[in-house]
Amino acid sequence: MALLCLGAVYATAQEPQQAYDSLLKRIERLESAQNTFQTKEKDTVVIVKEVRITEEATNNQEEEQESRAEKAHYDGDPSFKKYRIGSYGEMLVRHKDYSYNRWGGTGTYRMDRSEISIPRFTLGGDYKFSRWFQLGAEIEFEAGGVGTEWEQETGSGAENGELESEWEKGGEVALEQFHITIPFLRQLNLRMGHIVLPVGITNAQHEPVFFFGTSRPEGETYILPSTWHETGIEFYGTLGHRYSTFSYCAQLVNGLTVDGFDKYKFLGGAKQGLFEQDVFSSPALVGRLNYEGVPGLRLGGSFYWCDNAGKNSNFPHYYSTFKVPVHIFSGDVQYINRWVTVRANAVHGSIGNTVKLTRSTLGRTSAAYGGNTPVAKYAVSYGGEVGFNVGNLFRTPKPLKIYPFARYEYYNPQEKLDDGWIGEVEDPRCQVAAWTFGINWYALPYLIIKGDWTTRHIGTHSAFDWKTDYNSENDFSLGVAYIAWFSKK
Repeated sequence: MALLCLGAVYATAQEPQQAYDSLLKRIERLESAQNTFQTKEKDTVVIVKEVRITEEATNNQEEEQESRAEKAHYDGDPSFKKYRIGSYGEMLVRHKDYSYNRWGGTGTYRMDRSEISIPRFTLGGDYKFSRWFQLGAEIEFEAGGVGTEWEQETGSGAENGELESEWEKGGEVALEQFHITIPFLRQLNLRMGHIVLPVGITNAQHEPVFFFGTSRPEGETYILPSTWHETGIEFYGTLGHRYSTFSYCAQLVNGLTVDGFDKYKFLGGAKQGLFEQDVFSSPALVGRLNYEGVPGLRLGGSFYWCDNAGKNSNFPHYYSTFKVPVHIFSGDVQYINRWVTVRANAVHGSIGNTVKLTRSTLGRTSAAYGGNTPVAKYAVSYGGEVGFNVGNLFRTPKPLKIYPFARYEYYNPQEKLDDGWIGEVEDPRCQVAAWTFGINWYALPYLIIKGDWTTRHIGTHSAFDWKTDYNSENDFSLGVAYIAWFSKK
């Protein structure tokens, strides 16, 4: 009995303890659940914050990209923010083994003579008034600027074939570019003022770092104005991306004048500019399209179309009964990589109604049309050059750029006469096949020392037919050229 009573008392004493332990366990479970909930809540807050930060960063990045894109569209050229001032120039020493006059007998005769000159020195710059309006200008001092010279002309290339001596202006100061640009978009921009015409490969890139020889390629600069600049408006831009990238420009400018058409230089001297105002009676349409989708490669084509260059004459009444249309088409290719640079181009020009044109012109003057051969209907020029950077063969602290090169050109300002001429034939002395071999050393990235030898073979359209009825002409030249931006911001 006593034992039973003790057991009951022990059991009674154990019940509060068990209840207390049970309560503690419940409290621990609740605390654990609460901690778990708080931890999950904190994790959720952290995740939400991370998501918000990520979204904000993405939004900021997209806004920044849109801002950059918008700024690039409005600012145009991204290489400067406010202004830049620069220059390019050339110095040249040349030795020639031929006389001055190609147009008599068998052409030139052997005569050693040397020349030294400053072919051109230019100053130019750009200034951004705002996002929407930008000024560009370039002035060129050619052959030392304006001075005086004593000129002698002989043979059939002279005025009326006579020997003359006269004082004339030597050199030239020319405003090559002066325009206002409105950069709407990457795809479409507007330029107004005095602009360069991108007809052919040389006018589009006329600075001395863009060709190998000591002088600009002869063909284009012989039958076309160079540098060719006129006054008008231009639309230009870049289309596509990566492998489908194209650039274009379309221009409306004042046209060429018949007063400068020449049987020896075709359109080379036909640019206006003799007087203070240019005639705009028959403007010209100019266009160019480049494919630039492959790194280092550029394929280009251009055209020039003037409906009636007779209207642009200072004596338009001589040409009032017929039209003198002028058409030019060109194609070119350039490829540049670390080892090789290759360029090639072709130009075809045509003049309409050359029979009437020449007879009307001879009726008032024979200054540009002396001799018996008239202005041609067609003129052509084509050629190419290739250079290899042998500087890559040498291990130096700074990369070397040394380019041995070769260039071939054929050009003829009298490729074909109009079929309306009877008894007239093309002058074979206008046919020139020229080879140039030389070397370019980039002493600095934009300072080049050049040396070359050019041999011209007259009266042939073959690159390797050097046996002709006319004497060849050889030049040995050494030149220094540069292009640089002196200051920009």
